[in-house]
Amino acid sequence: MNIAKTIEDAIAVKQLMRSDSVLHDIIQQAAEVCIKTFEQKGKVLLCGNGGSAADAQHIAAELSGRFYYDRDPLYAEALHVNTSYVTAVANDYAYDEIYARMVKAAGRQGDVLIGLSTSGNSANVIKAFDQARALGVTTIALTGSKGGELASMADVAIKIPSDNTARIQEAHILVGHVICEIIEQTLFPKND
Repeated sequence: MNIAKTIEDAIAVKQLMRSDSVLHDIIQQAAEVCIKTFEQKGKVLLCGNGGSAADAQHIAAELSGRFYYDRDPLYAEALHVNTSYVTAVANDYAYDEIYARMVKAAGRQGDVLIGLSTSGNSANVIKAFDQARALGVTTIALTGSKGGELASMADVAIKIPSDNTARIQEAHILVGHVICEIIEQTLFPKND
């Protein structure tokens, strides 16, 4: 294990992101979609699997709790946090249905669904995007460089310039933090 090489690889992905103005514009667009939703009293729903589920929950917490400073909470929720629901739907229907059913229950026109999938091909996230489209919920995909099916069906697709799952997940949290910071500064400007 070469720790320095792993850190260098992580930095290289961030350097690619730093120099990509098109990616910056897409991240800004994603933040603006969320801002519009929050201004209209809508909510942001998030979903993913494994590490991406943890990242979805992390981003939801930054929005619904606080990010840099005290302010009113925003309605953001990771769709997998009710384990009784997830295991019941996975058992009674199929694991691929867990997010689509919750989007059908909670999603309303004007809301946002953020789906995180390093491959862009997570079947349950894709089904959630299908359900979101049927309801008029705006979709934002966070994927790896290939984007998969999810990126092609998203209203906004943020593709990280990497094919390495760990590097993609690290970058997803960075993107999530950037989006949270833009939202917080726009909706709750500080008068320093």
